[in-house]
Amino acid sequence: MSFTINESYVLSFLKKLLDTPSPSGYTRHIIEMICEEAESLNISWDLNNKGGAVLTWPGQDSSKTIALSAHVDTLGAMVRSITPYGTLKLTSVGGFTMHSIENEYCSIHTRDGKVYTGTILSLHPSVHVYPDARTFERSENHMEVRIDELVSSKEDVLNLGIGVGDFISFDARAVITPSGYIKSRHLDDKASVAALFGILESAHREGWKPVHNVTLLISNYEEVGHGAAYIPANISEMIAVDMGAMGDDLSCKETDVSICAKDSSGPYDYDMTSRLIELAKQAGMDYVVDIYPQYGSDGSAALRGGNNIRAALIGPGVHASHSMERTHTKAVINTARLLAAYITTQE
Repeated sequence: MSFTINESYVLSFLKKLLDTPSPSGYTRHIIEMICEEAESLNISWDLNNKGGAVLTWPGQDSSKTIALSAHVDTLGAMVRSITPYGTLKLTSVGGFTMHSIENEYCSIHTRDGKVYTGTILSLHPSVHVYPDARTFERSENHMEVRIDELVSSKEDVLNLGIGVGDFISFDARAVITPSGYIKSRHLDDKASVAALFGILESAHREGWKPVHNVTLLISNYEEVGHGAAYIPANISEMIAVDMGAMGDDLSCKETDVSICAKDSSGPYDYDMTSRLIELAKQAGMDYVVDIYPQYGSDGSAALRGGNNIRAALIGPGVHASHSMERTHTKAVINTARLLAAYITTQE
């Protein structure tokens, strides 16, 4: 079947996703955006009890349902406590190193809907003041948020409406370069969400259907481990779409589609993985097969949750995961193309 992925649409929607704060546990606004976009493409949706989106896409044959999953939640933090001198101590949401967020701009989201900006800093931020500024340990206990308001005491902060348990989002600072690179926080996993919507937009524009029914799971708790632990019972196989890692002992580049054969949960389904490899070869796209021993996905969560499914994992290559990430347009578009090929061909 012939189809095209609209690069302009994918990049535009990705930028919109990246500009919308959504740390795990604070995803209502971005899920609303997801559902509105699905409606514009004539895709019906529902919410699970955790607030994730379940999109339903009828195929030509309703005897089988394939799930494509991606997560819209990101790394972030919460207010752990308020100091006597008017700064915020934080607690991490998701797994990242403290040096990866040092000097980052952030927003504090209060329970009554106010948003304040700030900066995440070490307790010893200046070499002009602290002799150990360069070597001071970057740990959660040694970091704080400097609020961009006239505050100098705990009472001042409380009077703003900021309290313990409020969410802190990190500025994404998304940039798409003329050379096709996309650099931003939270490409894990908003790049994959944009790829999925690239498929939906293509089908809506060109009038094609998948062979079998497709359910798109947009999960909202993946970064804390249980995003797709429960999935609808009619799903028989699932492709988790998440970022491909890069580094020592890995083949993936930012221009590649990563096909993960095994992660911390064990091997992914042999037949599904083999089929994805063959489809990538047939399409002549840049792809790699890698092993990710320190990685888990929505596929991992679904399998560990006891769901009776087969699962596979693919995604665009992303450099510096859980830090200031970068991928390439080519990888995002080819991820969409590979998924579209999978759902439009018979096994």
